[in-house]
Amino acid sequence: MKVLERLEKVPYWVLLSLAMNCLLVMAVVLSWGRDRPTADTKTIPTATSVLPQANASVSTNDSGERLVTAVGDRELLNYQQWVALLRQEARAHADAPRLTVLMGDSISLWFPQELLPGRRTWLNQGISGENSDMLLRRLDALDGTQLDSIFVMVGINDLIAQRPEKEIAQNLEKSVQYLKQQHPEADIIVQSILPHGAERATWEGRDRLLQLPNDRIQAVNTAIANMAEAENIYYLNLYPLFADGEGALRPDLTTDGLHLNDRGYLVWRTAIALLLNEQLDD
Repeated sequence: MKVLERLEKVPYWVLLSLAMNCLLVMAVVLSWGRDRPTADTKTIPTATSVLPQANASVSTNDSGERLVTAVGDRELLNYQQWVALLRQEARAHADAPRLTVLMGDSISLWFPQELLPGRRTWLNQGISGENSDMLLRRLDALDGTQLDSIFVMVGINDLIAQRPEKEIAQNLEKSVQYLKQQHPEADIIVQSILPHGAERATWEGRDRLLQLPNDRIQAVNTAIANMAEAENIYYLNLYPLFADGEGALRPDLTTDGLHLNDRGYLVWRTAIALLLNEQLDD
C-alpha cells in the first residue's frame, strides 16, 4: 500500500486543529462569495444545464434511501437518469486538466464544490443511495477520461441494508482492479466509511442506523485498509477525524447523524488537502 506515513504520524488532534483553523479562514471566504469559485479551481457546470426534461420517478435502494436528487428544486431524477447525467458530464470533461473525481453516495454528492482543493478539475460523480455494487457497475462512465486521481467512499448504504461485510470489501476490490486496468496512471484513493451518530441521529432512517453498531463500520474499514494494501493503492482513514470518544459521528460535524454539515466537509477537505500536498502533488 502507498502508506500515508507522514499523515499517519500526525496526531489526530493536530489534524482537527488544522481543520478548525481552515474553518475560520473559509468562513471569511464564504461570507463574501459562497458561489464564487476560487481562481485556481476548475468549476464543473451544474447539472441543471443538462437535465433531462422527461418526467422523473422516484425509486429506492435496499436500505430505503431515495435514489433521486433535487437540483435547484426543478427536477427529480431516478437512478437511471442520474447515471446517464453523470456519464454525460464525464464525457464532457474527459480531457480536463488534472481531472480528479469524487465517487460514492450522498455524502460525496453533497461535498461543496467551493471547498475542494484548488489546482485541479473536480468532477463529482456521487449518487444519493449508492451502494458498493451499484458503484462497481457504473465505473465504465469514466472510461476514456484522462483521470489524474479518484477518491472513492462507499459502503454505508450496504451496511444499513445489512449486506455482508465481505461483500462490501469484494465489491471495492473489484472496483479498484477495474480502475487500475482502465486508468493505470491515476492515483486511486479509497476512503474509510464514516461513523454515524448513534442515539443522537435524527436521520429519517434512524431505526436502521441503530441496528448498525459503529464497531461494525470499523471492522469493514479494516477490511478496506487490508484490500488497499494488497492492491498497492492509497487508503485515507477519515474515521478517527469524525468520531467522538465513543466512536460515533461527532454532533458538530453532521446535520442528522449520517450526513455532514459544512464544518464536517471542512474536516474532510483538510484531510484530502494534506494527502494531495504530502503524497500526490508534485
